[in-house]
Amino acid sequence: MANTGTEPSMLRKRLLSLVVVAACSKGPAPFPADIQTRVALTRASSCGELTQTVQDTAVRQMRSQMDAWKDQTGGILTGTGDAPAASPAAAPASYTTTNTQVEGVDEADFVKNDGTRILVLSGHTLFSAKSWPPQDLAVAGKLEIEGWPLSMFLEGNQVVVFSAVPAAGAFQPVDSTCVANLLPCPGGGASTTKITVVDVSDLAAPAVRSETYLPGYSAGARRVGTSVRLVLSDSVRWPADVRWMPPYDRSLYQDRSKLADAISALEDRNEAIIRATPVEKWFPPGQRKLADGTLIDVAYRCGDFYLSNAPERLGLVTVATLDLARLDAGVSRSSIVGEPGTIYATRDHLYLASQHWWWWGVSGQRDYTYVHEFDIGDPATAAYLGSGGVEGHVGDQFAMDEHQGALRVATTTARYEEDANNPHWLRTVSSTRLSVLAPDGKGSLSLVGEIAPIVDGERLMSTRFIGDKGYAVTFRNVDPLVTLDLADPAHPRKVAELTLTGFSSYLQPIDDDHLLAIGVELPLDPQGHPDFNRRAVELSLFDVSDLANPRRTAQALVGTAWAWSEALWDHHAFNWYRPDPAKPGLLAIPFSDWIQPTAAQPWWSSFVSDVRVFSVDPAGSIAAAGSLGMSDVYIQQGTGNWTWWYRPWVRRSVMATDQGGSTFVYAVSDAGVRVAPLSNLAAPLGTALFSR
Repeated sequence: MANTGTEPSMLRKRLLSLVVVAACSKGPAPFPADIQTRVALTRASSCGELTQTVQDTAVRQMRSQMDAWKDQTGGILTGTGDAPAASPAAAPASYTTTNTQVEGVDEADFVKNDGTRILVLSGHTLFSAKSWPPQDLAVAGKLEIEGWPLSMFLEGNQVVVFSAVPAAGAFQPVDSTCVANLLPCPGGGASTTKITVVDVSDLAAPAVRSETYLPGYSAGARRVGTSVRLVLSDSVRWPADVRWMPPYDRSLYQDRSKLADAISALEDRNEAIIRATPVEKWFPPGQRKLADGTLIDVAYRCGDFYLSNAPERLGLVTVATLDLARLDAGVSRSSIVGEPGTIYATRDHLYLASQHWWWWGVSGQRDYTYVHEFDIGDPATAAYLGSGGVEGHVGDQFAMDEHQGALRVATTTARYEEDANNPHWLRTVSSTRLSVLAPDGKGSLSLVGEIAPIVDGERLMSTRFIGDKGYAVTFRNVDPLVTLDLADPAHPRKVAELTLTGFSSYLQPIDDDHLLAIGVELPLDPQGHPDFNRRAVELSLFDVSDLANPRRTAQALVGTAWAWSEALWDHHAFNWYRPDPAKPGLLAIPFSDWIQPTAAQPWWSSFVSDVRVFSVDPAGSIAAAGSLGMSDVYIQQGTGNWTWWYRPWVRRSVMATDQGGSTFVYAVSDAGVRVAPLSNLAAPLGTALFSR
């Protein structure tokens, strides 16, 4: 069975970041607002109402953070948390595309393909490559994209690229105190997201069709047909004159009473500045470039905003909609004063899950998440439907699932308590929970059923819902795979646990009765703690045909203790392919590792970068099918000064099968694409390198 109990939290009472604790404060700050159990969004009736909401939230946030320091005499304390026989035909018979959560709902990624073309965002450039037939693999064209292109969609001959570009006037002189202590700063260091629609009908000459600039950072995107939904997260622009601490004076900072009075006076001054700042000063600009070069304003509009009655940190969230079938209509937006949290979407609904904000941490508080639902059935707009709430916080999109009108949400819960052994610390009591929400017909998502706890004393590592069944992996020192019966939304029930060492970070259903998982094997040492010296990337096959008796029927450990795969944390890198259900399927994952070099070898020769391919038979086996390496490309293209946007190791894969049944594997990196037949992965047919 899984270990249960409590564990110390790394959250200090005097943490001066998102959660701030004033353990000894006797100041006038009001107690943090409690959880709102009837959460709702209402459309802003006027710019005045929006202004009031922004100013009220800013004042509350400013005062709560500054009040926490009035008893601090030693200065500001900060803290941190935790060659085939058959000839390929004109097009493949089948091929893989982006791995997504919901069928029919595409997810943005930096690689897209449609069987004959592979498009890759690398650095500042969109590269287009002819990929079929595989022996003709070659880069066909490229197009520089303004800013830092991060992800894209491919719909027919249109590519929609999302890139981050600096916002005009976003960077202003700031109070160094806010930088040093993780506080809101004037200007906010904000960015603009650019939506570039590119025509790739001529693969050798990609051409821009439209460009739209929207304020904020991309927090995720979904596409259903021609309708693109981009969720943007933005920060407000705090007034430049707001100050977070009095100017340093030794005598002042050594006198607790005088410092508290000075902070109170500064709070009053800050509030006067905040109240005098109109709403347009808080929000960033935006513009759209028309085909003739004309710029039109697409800044925030008061009428696009919904206001929440629940305590959330001051921020801006926007659901932007672009219909590729009607580019001339531009982008429609629905915005919220708050934070985006986790995004989940079906063909008809988009959900935003945002955490309750406590202002600062005190004993007795618990995590809580507000869920807002939007109707995206209209390809040109997103309309608010209703809201609800669940205990705990949502770890990722797979923790949410809509089925027959009900929304199932799996969460890790946390309750903060006084630590009897250390009065300067809080400890976190963790657990896991499943909540089932359903529309009540009155604009709310009401709790209709729950499992509390799923497993106590642990945290969720991965979740997957399949029809009226659910699967959850929790972890502390061991990994229970928990099966859930969700046939009755009002009475969901936990059925069984399968306890193993390590944990699974992603679960992929491969048929009605089996799950394929990637995770980390962590054997226990004699004291019962994870032994990281024996850590390994792990693949597991689970038979879940009997919910009461889940079984692991196959396991494969990959690489050394230093190995990793992007598929461990990004499901887009997990490539499951089974074109013929009567035969075993194929799993391809990008893989990297370090092997011990000899004394005569340079350090980089020890780096492994490839696509690992496995044959997976649901009957109970995982067998290595070979690897397609790109370590030479890594060494050849790398400079030693690699950046966050240029990583010449393998990050994605594509698999395609010709009309004769021969399968080909493509390895994709920021440096280029390589292809080889599955029958002989050690003999690449071609490599297409991206020129710089």
